[in-house]
Amino acid sequence: MFKRRAAIQAMGLLSGITVLGAQKESLAMTNSKNVWFMPDESEPHQRTWMAFGASRKIWGKKLLAEVQRNLATIALSIAKYERVSMLVRQADLPLARQLMGSRVELIVCPLDDLWMRDTGPVFVITENGDKAAVNLNFNGWGEKQDYDDDAEVASFVAGRAGVRTIQTELILEGGAIEVDGQGTAIITESCVLNDNRNPGVSKKQCEQELRRLLGLEKIIWLPGIKGKDITDGHTDFYARFARPGMVVAGYDPDPKSFDHAVTKRHLEILRAATDADGRKLEIVVLEAPSRLREKFANDDFAAGYINFYVCNGAVIAPEFGDAKTDAVAKRELQRAFPGREVVQINIDGIAAGGGGIHCTTQQEPKA
Repeated sequence: MFKRRAAIQAMGLLSGITVLGAQKESLAMTNSKNVWFMPDESEPHQRTWMAFGASRKIWGKKLLAEVQRNLATIALSIAKYERVSMLVRQADLPLARQLMGSRVELIVCPLDDLWMRDTGPVFVITENGDKAAVNLNFNGWGEKQDYDDDAEVASFVAGRAGVRTIQTELILEGGAIEVDGQGTAIITESCVLNDNRNPGVSKKQCEQELRRLLGLEKIIWLPGIKGKDITDGHTDFYARFARPGMVVAGYDPDPKSFDHAVTKRHLEILRAATDADGRKLEIVVLEAPSRLREKFANDDFAAGYINFYVCNGAVIAPEFGDAKTDAVAKRELQRAFPGREVVQINIDGIAAGGGGIHCTTQQEPKA
């Protein structure tokens, strides 16, 4: 029962990605300490970025208020452990203050929607302590949704964070990228190698540019699945690094679900894979819940435990009202993240719109 955002049409032809990128950023450095890399999510954060961007136009009257309460719950849960900066439309500022008070920093910014993982930048750092933000050119998941305002979010966040922006001609979203911080990434082909983002771009070209941007040495490609949800199968609903060498992966046991065969294939690939250091991966499997609370259940409901968020001192994870799988998920996450508190929260409104906790957040690492 992994169902996610239903598909609600690509921009930019890439040609000679690596050369173009090198010209823009002059990143041909011989000192490895000056190379940009994306740290693992479990590394210390400066803060978490979010967006209070739900609107009636996209979410409808039935879900809007619940989604806004869910966003506040996620932000307040994280704020117990680290600073949270929340973008908010001017018109929604009074409601955001009512729900979150002064415990969350509110920053006025035009928004289309709430998915900061995809609209925000991906932060990268160097071993010398520099920090930058990669703008991944958000295009509404292949022009499936209006995105004029959200296309500017990455640059806005980079400016507020006070860091330089690294440009690329690739079009993708943060939810498609999972890294261990030591050179290994897990990425879904269905999203990144999709003509609605990167027409005519080969896997090799894509890998070369992602190596430049994120400091990658090896990419484990999962097939994902196109056209079943608005993201075309983001990685962060399928597989997440708990730490180098350990992956938490989802499995949908329902043979009637389109994700059943997909998740079985992903587990086969992950169990046979090695990381950039040649280690076989330890795979922790989390089964999707078999039942949901009825109030917000629908065909697009994102019922999986993989879309958790790791912050300073805690793992913020969903619970769906299935006592058995909720308990197993909490136990396994606690085992995968020793020393962190596992906090499970109800996000049924956001899940009914096909997303999860990780989708609403973007970590800014400490340099």
